[in-house]
Amino acid sequence: MEKDKIGQMFLKYTQYEYLEGADQLLGLPQPPLEIPLKDGEKLVGLPAPDDLNIPSMPLRKAMEGRSSQRSYRKEDMTPQELSWLLWCTQGVKEVFPEATIRNVPSAGARHPLETYLSVHRVEGLEKGLYRYVATRHSLLEIEKDPHIDNKMTRVCLGQRFVASSAVTFVWTVDIYRNSWRYGQRGYRYIFLDAGHACQNLYLSAAPIDCGVCAIAAFHDRSLTELLNLDGIDHFPIYLATVGKI
Repeated sequence: MEKDKIGQMFLKYTQYEYLEGADQLLGLPQPPLEIPLKDGEKLVGLPAPDDLNIPSMPLRKAMEGRSSQRSYRKEDMTPQELSWLLWCTQGVKEVFPEATIRNVPSAGARHPLETYLSVHRVEGLEKGLYRYVATRHSLLEIEKDPHIDNKMTRVCLGQRFVASSAVTFVWTVDIYRNSWRYGQRGYRYIFLDAGHACQNLYLSAAPIDCGVCAIAAFHDRSLTELLNLDGIDHFPIYLATVGKI
């Protein structure tokens, strides 16, 4: 396949006619709604969504004031603020056997995204990698790492503002959640899902005096290795830095 035609081939072979071979139509069982927890893994609780006291802001003001911010104050984010951002970007409102209903849309309510966090300055959390367990609104500690900010900067091609953020969101994709229902067309929808989540991050950050910068420029293989993903069935797709402004 010629490299300069990969995009055209992607659009061609993810057209709706290629849905017919999806595993759901073949009667195969659906994948888990999120990455299952392993025995012995302990969760770090977050303030409950109903208990959050977030300042109100008109939606129009948040939308018209939206811009990418690459300069942050050296100030810790609070657990309440982090809880709010996670709730707005991937929070689960209802769980059904076949789907979750969240605060962002997703084709068929498949929600193939997982949220990893590179935590740099959050009260009560040590620096390192975490994963948001959305159905329990909690964090799973992946690895404590005092140098995670610099590592994340390197995989983001040396963009220095990454290290100065309080936390960097990394959205990854468990692709079988989508392809089980939509076959190859399911790959189209993951980019839409990532956009929905990131826009919610921008808007929800505004009332808590935080700035956001979406990042699509990253070294795929290095980030995949940093997160210990296989890069085929589970891979990174989008990032965003967040910090106090």
